[in-house]
Amino acid sequence: MSKNRLNDLDETDLEILKILTEDGRTSHRKISEVLQKSPVTIKKHVDKLEDDGIINNYGASIDYENLGYDIIAFIELTISKGRMIEVEEKIASFPNIFGVFDVTGTFDALLLGRFQSRSELSEMVKKINSFEFIVRTNTHLILNIIKNGTDFTSLIESELKKPE
Repeated sequence: MSKNRLNDLDETDLEILKILTEDGRTSHRKISEVLQKSPVTIKKHVDKLEDDGIINNYGASIDYENLGYDIIAFIELTISKGRMIEVEEKIASFPNIFGVFDVTGTFDALLLGRFQSRSELSEMVKKINSFEFIVRTNTHLILNIIKNGTDFTSLIESELKKPE
């Protein structure tokens, strides 16, 4: 069970997270200018956020559709004989699979995949269905993306407004 660590962060930490969420390439010097703090202070805060595992990574936001991966699918899995982790780890190694999640409900796992063609998706589903411990799959094609990701600033502001 994860604990709410929001209360452990001070205002500078939250402002740094907001800025880095908008652009992970923002330099400590630029953040220090925006927040009117010294670059050394900003570096100490960022280092602590990294050490505490709050900032895990820095990276680019890739538009996969512009690269030709415009077929997105959720694939639900039913897995038998207590082999869930084994099967999930095997599937997680496939480059077209972007997410592997244990879930509650009718299915045991949920996959998120991106594909360049229907035939590529079909091959993946057939490959997964051939695994010994897969009972069944159920595939959903994503037609439109209404929202993808979260707006950290809005999330934090709504959390801070909640009564204690």
